Amino acid sequence: MAKKQQAFPGSWWLVGSTFHYIAIFGFTILLTIALYYWNREGRLLQKSGLITSSYVEIRGSVPTNCSISISHQEKKKCNLFSGRWVYDKKSLPPYKDRNCTFMFDDLACEKYGRKDLNYQYWRWQPDDCDLPKFDAKALLNKLRDKRLVFVGDSLNRNQWVSFICLIESSIPSSFKSRVLKGNLYRFNAKEYNTSIDFYWSPLLVESNSDDPANHHLNERIVRLQSIEKHAKNWTDADILVFNSYLWWKVPTLKVLSESFETPNPVYKQVESRKCYKMALHTWSRWVIKHVNPSKTRMFWISMSPTHSVASNWGMPGDRKCYNETQLIAKEQLRGSETDPQMMRMTEWTIENLKAKGLKVDLLNITRLSEYRKDGHPTIYRKLWRPLTKDQLANPINYADCTHWCLPGVPDVWNQMLYAYLISDTDNI
Repeated sequence: MAKKQQAFPGSWWLVGSTFHYIAIFGFTILLTIALYYWNREGRLLQKSGLITSSYVEIRGSVPTNCSISISHQEKKKCNLFSGRWVYDKKSLPPYKDRNCTFMFDDLACEKYGRKDLNYQYWRWQPDDCDLPKFDAKALLNKLRDKRLVFVGDSLNRNQWVSFICLIESSIPSSFKSRVLKGNLYRFNAKEYNTSIDFYWSPLLVESNSDDPANHHLNERIVRLQSIEKHAKNWTDADILVFNSYLWWKVPTLKVLSESFETPNPVYKQVESRKCYKMALHTWSRWVIKHVNPSKTRMFWISMSPTHSVASNWGMPGDRKCYNETQLIAKEQLRGSETDPQMMRMTEWTIENLKAKGLKVDLLNITRLSEYRKDGHPTIYRKLWRPLTKDQLANPINYADCTHWCLPGVPDVWNQMLYAYLISDTDNI
């Protein structure tokens, strides 16, 4: 020991050098920790917005009984959109399609012959918390004497049907009803004096696609500054859940300045993203003019991904979601069917409303749903038109890779909506 001590006393250079190395070592450790958490939260996090930062990396592969994880920007105490899919056959599904009184047959995949039911057993597990258990009676009490309206396209109808199926078993049969009248689909929970509605308005503004039954037209025509025709049907709502995306996925739209009744109307062909931006502007002006933030709660559901391009998950491009029964396990997944520019437009519009004191909560369901190529009806649904010989010969031609089987992915969207509604006592 004496010989070791003789090497150090009075040697200030050695002390300074030792301190220098310790400092470098400490800095290296701190840098490593910082990089770890940077990667953990996602390399593409941005300062503001929920959608533009939603492209993420998967951590790990996805066998049937395992999970996938995504990273995302933090929101409040717990970011509900950062998590993983967990296979859970104990607590799922929350209902069966045949047992939901108000199920729509184009979403009832098990009823229409789907044998693989694993799509029903995936629950969403946020990274830093648990989603609250969906309590239908607690939610109905929260909605007592109120009107909730889903406004948008068939994906929003998909979510509305899920919402009804999640709550209707808690209501005696004589105290619930559903009425479909034109663009308005209404579910009444009479005991609670509550209505939960869906209003068909796929482009939000007035268009030639506003007929809920007859809207498959060769050309889409919009009146980009006209929203009152629709909005008058949901101005009195206490809670509004908007979506609009899928119907803008065409190269161009015809824009009409006059009414549809004008003889010999003049149209202007406009690129679809420009139309979408103008429609968002019209919608936001309506919000500013008509919404009382102390009375009305607003949500925007981000775009629901489709799975019609199999090359997104490493399969031949001419394949779709037909016969897919597994989650996507591809790292750094970027689905080519979603549009980042439209995402940014939506984000900017919502941030602009926030700056004006009008809160719209953005439920970012896009990335977590991107991995669920297994969850679409494909051919297991009611078909409204007779199939052609070509379709019968190749089921991929008519497989629905846009909407979602129920029970399934939209139940998770509603569980997230439930988390907002049940906890936000100040705004409901």
